[in-house]
Amino acid sequence: MTGATQVLLSWPVRRWLVALAATAGFVLVVAVPTDLIDTPAFGREIPPTWWAWPSLLVSSTLGGLLVATYVQAPPQSDRASSRRGGWLGGLLTYFAVGCPVCNKLVLLALGSAGAITWFEPFQPVLQALAVLILLWALRSRLLGELSCPTTVSGELTRA
Repeated sequence: MTGATQVLLSWPVRRWLVALAATAGFVLVVAVPTDLIDTPAFGREIPPTWWAWPSLLVSSTLGGLLVATYVQAPPQSDRASSRRGGWLGGLLTYFAVGCPVCNKLVLLALGSAGAITWFEPFQPVLQALAVLILLWALRSRLLGELSCPTTVSGELTRA
């Protein structure tokens, strides 16, 4: 069993509940504006790819676990680089699952033809990068808890 898995298995129920809530939050924050969840407020010109939902669920799960590492986490394991990695992974997921011609930044930079010709085929690469960055950030946070354990001084507190 790896060190990161050991830490995950030792999590209290409170952390798992935070991970579940954050995962659901990530799904909604990305799926609604990218129109993976159909709402009257947002629309898509190009239908979602077959891999949009699975990749969103993987990224959201990793993001939820990453958020949960901040619940009662030892201060010594709070690395700024892992925070940036989580943010970057979420942003890359947003661009990866979104409609290539609905994204104003992509349209401004590449135009509609460039969005379809260059950006759309690159979206799976963005998603792969997002997952790798989120995995790295989560692993960094989890291993930081192993290498820098802290004890609660004074009375026992309940989570």
